[in-house]
Amino acid sequence: MSKFTEINVRSASSQALSAREQSRMAKRQAVLSTAAQLFNERGFHATSLDDIAARLGVSKPTLYYYVKSKDQILLECVRQGLEMTLEGIEVSRQAGGTALDQLEACMRVYARIVTMDFGMCLIRVGDEQLPPESRKALRRMKAQIDLAFRRLVEAGVQQGLLAPCDPKMTAFMIGGALSWIGKWYDSGGAYSPDEISEQAVRTLLQGVLLRESAT
Repeated sequence: MSKFTEINVRSASSQALSAREQSRMAKRQAVLSTAAQLFNERGFHATSLDDIAARLGVSKPTLYYYVKSKDQILLECVRQGLEMTLEGIEVSRQAGGTALDQLEACMRVYARIVTMDFGMCLIRVGDEQLPPESRKALRRMKAQIDLAFRRLVEAGVQQGLLAPCDPKMTAFMIGGALSWIGKWYDSGGAYSPDEISEQAVRTLLQGVLLRESAT
């Protein structure tokens, strides 16, 4: 049974949309998810539409009912990775607490998302392969992630919870370190995404130097 057939069965019970529209949306998402997995495994250029169709268990012409091109697939994959990140950061900020509480929560969210298919695709493939206009739009979204970290760092310093620093540089360091997880993460590795997230946040916030206990 192909993934599309399985999706048809699951979509039949949905009442929110027509059965046809629900099925089409689910199948299109399956195309994007499968493409993201292959882009992460093989790279964008080394992945063809034939590869995506084969992984899904459908014919290549079938894909054109859901997507126009491989470039469009990449655009949607990267966009979803960015939207997931921005939504996760906003939820973390809305949960309240001190600037440090919010910063830790946002860092955990980001570290977790870059171990997921779309988040990993955002990091491993990026937007360099996209047309200029699409690239600009996505980079504006990326800038929102950096700005969110920057504001939280600045607030943390003002609240006396973080050491004085350059918020811009610190936000770059945090974002860069967490993004790199998406480069080396292996789902079959020794550490779970939650373990990686916890260790990354602890290392970035507490450092690696041994400190003497206060007396």
